[in-house]
Amino acid sequence: MSRRNRRTYLCPPRGFTLIELLVVIAIIAILVALLLPAVQQAREAARRSQCVNNLKQIGLALQNYHESNQKFPPGYVSTFDNMGNDLGPGWGWAARLLPVLDQKPLYGTIRLDQPIEAVTNIKARTMSIKVYLCPSDSVRERWTASTHDSVGNVTGAVCDVAAANYVANYGVSEPGIDGEGLFFRNSDVAMRDITDGTSTTLAVGERSQRWCEATWVGAVTNASLFPSPTSPAVPFVQNASSMILGHTFEGPPNAIGLEGNNFSSAHSGGANFVFADGHVKFIGQSLDRLAFRNLSTRKGKEIIGEF
Repeated sequence: MSRRNRRTYLCPPRGFTLIELLVVIAIIAILVALLLPAVQQAREAARRSQCVNNLKQIGLALQNYHESNQKFPPGYVSTFDNMGNDLGPGWGWAARLLPVLDQKPLYGTIRLDQPIEAVTNIKARTMSIKVYLCPSDSVRERWTASTHDSVGNVTGAVCDVAAANYVANYGVSEPGIDGEGLFFRNSDVAMRDITDGTSTTLAVGERSQRWCEATWVGAVTNASLFPSPTSPAVPFVQNASSMILGHTFEGPPNAIGLEGNNFSSAHSGGANFVFADGHVKFIGQSLDRLAFRNLSTRKGKEIIGEF
């Protein structure tokens, strides 16, 4: 027997046994299970940071718009009949900010004198805009603005619109006309009108598609809003202004008992907001309901403490 063969015979090569392989696999699985939540938390932190950055850009755009026009953009623009019903065109605050958000070419394609649902506005109204989307939310790029009966059944489609995750502060009551906040139908609120203080008055906050849809384009005339069957929101039909406006009556973001047109987010425990002075703050769902309402009024004369 050769020397080489003798060594192989005396010390045969040794591989892993089945038990050893199973142990190694189990250890790897445990390590992955331990690391995965940390990775997910890191990713969510990055997404939440991007959401904050989006709102900072929106806040800066609002400041620039105000500087140029001596007022904030209207919540949405619409004529109305003698009963107060909207007649359109319906374009909202976020559309008016496009030129100061590096979206001047898109803004130039919008026929503001024509209704949102007009054929001439198809391309503009379905355009997805990154700064109006929270990366934490699973958002369809567009959704269909429809009409509903009193219990929420769809009775007709009006038009498709681009999705958004940010709605402007209407105030406490149901969105529409003459709100307590900064944005409502044909509003022209200026800094001087915010007697409660710009640092304690909400301007724009989050709306998660999990709760209810929103769009940057405006209030689609004759359409209405109703949360999906899987939404945690109270099933209640909202008017078209709720597509771009939010209110605070039912409570802070993500709290139990909210209607779809309140503020909500895909973040755990609350939502991000930009205030009238441009600063951004995360507001938790445990905030006192009255305190949250007070933050949404521009001249309620409430005393705002720590929040």
